[in-house]
Amino acid sequence: MTDVLTDERRCSLGELDPAGSRHNWARSAVTVADDAVFAGGPGGRVTAHRPDATPIEGWSATGDTSTHDPAASPGSYVVSLAERDGVLVAGERGPDGYVSALSSATGERRWRYATAEDVGTATKESLLFQPYVVDVAVAGGTTVAAARRYERDGEARDWSSAVLGFGPDGDVRWRYRAHASPIALDVDDGRVAVAYNRCTEQHVHGLVVLDADSGDPVANWDPGTEGDRRVGDVAFADDGIAIASHGDKHGYLLDADGGERWRVDLASEQSVDGETVYAYPNHVRVAAGTPVFVTGNTYAESTRDPDARHPREHTAVAVDGGDVAWTHDVGGFARGVSANGSLVAVPSAQNFRERTADTHAVHLFDARRGHLDSQSVPGIASAAALGDDALAVVEEPVEYHDEGVTRGAYRLHAWQVDGDAR
Repeated sequence: MTDVLTDERRCSLGELDPAGSRHNWARSAVTVADDAVFAGGPGGRVTAHRPDATPIEGWSATGDTSTHDPAASPGSYVVSLAERDGVLVAGERGPDGYVSALSSATGERRWRYATAEDVGTATKESLLFQPYVVDVAVAGGTTVAAARRYERDGEARDWSSAVLGFGPDGDVRWRYRAHASPIALDVDDGRVAVAYNRCTEQHVHGLVVLDADSGDPVANWDPGTEGDRRVGDVAFADDGIAIASHGDKHGYLLDADGGERWRVDLASEQSVDGETVYAYPNHVRVAAGTPVFVTGNTYAESTRDPDARHPREHTAVAVDGGDVAWTHDVGGFARGVSANGSLVAVPSAQNFRERTADTHAVHLFDARRGHLDSQSVPGIASAAALGDDALAVVEEPVEYHDEGVTRGAYRLHAWQVDGDAR
């Protein structure tokens, strides 16, 4: 097979402390639009790059573009990005949980909003307890952001969350609040689909579909399983809504009203070498009408660190009409998945159990045909985005606890995608 990903370009994104062996929370984001690559990272910093330039070049801005000070949002990270019609929307994880709208051309800030006003401020200093804008998108004239905040008191856990609809000037047009943990959203035809991966007794819907103009709920769905785990990801399809279910570790295609079209087992509980193990389906994207799911780490009923491995851990699974069309091992934990046209990109970070740098890579698939190409990354591939003819990946350094060696660096990679692949 000839290389589909060619003409790699790299550039430094500055300094970032190495991730650890089991560090799986987001600290970066990337998106591709109009022949430009936009990357987000620490301090509320966003950078724009031209991947066809040598070296890659563009603009740099922070959450406070009046100073261009990298410490303008101390202790925060840009973890979600979306671009449309010359506007770049950035969501942060940090003390204020900012959502910002920037000019794609210059980085000038148009507006900024602190989601802490809706979800509250952290009760502990740890980043894990701070407001977190998990996803952003643009639906017509409405910018949509899903934010959450986590609290824990002993064994008791609680999530405060809000899905917000913003007008062009940053005015909040509507709010949808829930005591649950949103993990992803998607937009299509005036609708917003929100996936909740943890729910409480006050909110038992793993999926809620909202009207993009009013924020009113128009449909909901839940796997109906025990416990607080519900949905890992959601993506609109031409004939419905694709769901990666945490509750029963299955993939679903629903109709517009939440009715089930098909259901397929992705990584549910099974006995391997005497241990009952499973893996969560963490991601789904729909490309060329085909849902592609990606599973995560192996877990077990009886221990936090099982010896056995689920045969579908860290696996991309394409489903056609309710039947598995193909599968491919991606080797390590994927923090996000990107799709464009018929292509799907999966960044692979650490394998939490095996701890080998051989898993550090990005994988490119055709949703109908399967694996096309893979490119190794020295550190961990933490975020990936596909454009019409480019793939961008943010690499983060990593230090495994039993090695004491820092692998990789904090930098941006960009490849050209061979047009014949489409």
